[in-house]
Amino acid sequence: MERREGKKRGKFNAAIKAVELVKDGWLIGIGSGTTVEVFLNELGKRIKEEELEIYGVPSSYQSHILAIKNSIRVVDLFQFPELDACFDGADQVDKSRNCIKGGGGALTREKIIAHASKKVYIMVDYSKVADCLNIAVPVEVLPFAYGFVRKKLSLIGKPILREGKGKLGPIITDNGNFILDCDFGEIKNPEDLETYLDTIPGVIETGIFSKRIIDEVIVGTEENSYIL
Repeated sequence: MERREGKKRGKFNAAIKAVELVKDGWLIGIGSGTTVEVFLNELGKRIKEEELEIYGVPSSYQSHILAIKNSIRVVDLFQFPELDACFDGADQVDKSRNCIKGGGGALTREKIIAHASKKVYIMVDYSKVADCLNIAVPVEVLPFAYGFVRKKLSLIGKPILREGKGKLGPIITDNGNFILDCDFGEIKNPEDLETYLDTIPGVIETGIFSKRIIDEVIVGTEENSYIL
């Protein structure tokens, strides 16, 4: 219970620091997940108190609903193909700022938004920081290619089809695809693995967000936050 509360405070402190970075009139990319939820709720308070105008491109229905609730003007990449900054969470981050994302299933839209942004800020609590990436990597797969992709991934890792809880069958992403959670063990070179996975026909996107697109990782501790 104590550790859970510590992680909760860590998420809050990371989100608060990120909210301070947002400027009036900004177009922001909005990720998904529990830390992003805290970020949006705190940003909503600042928008109300300071009468800010903030525009946002959400990566999921969850963040879309929360953005509207917090007075962010929802737009899309048709209108604004370049964003001032992206704010997102991560499932794991290494000391070099490489990330694994996609636990919530929105990895493809999250990566598109990240690449469309001038700056990318990742918010995590201290428990998400590791010396080396080692958790399962979500891989979004076109259903037609599922069998083929699973076979290819089995040559280098252990892929498992993500299935629903309370609903039989596979999880379907907002894009209508499957997700394979693939255990590659310790990932020594995330950029090389990301590049290889992207060459497999039928792979839509991977949950590896390499350091080349991440500008800052904001790590929240129980007392404050720091930049990785």
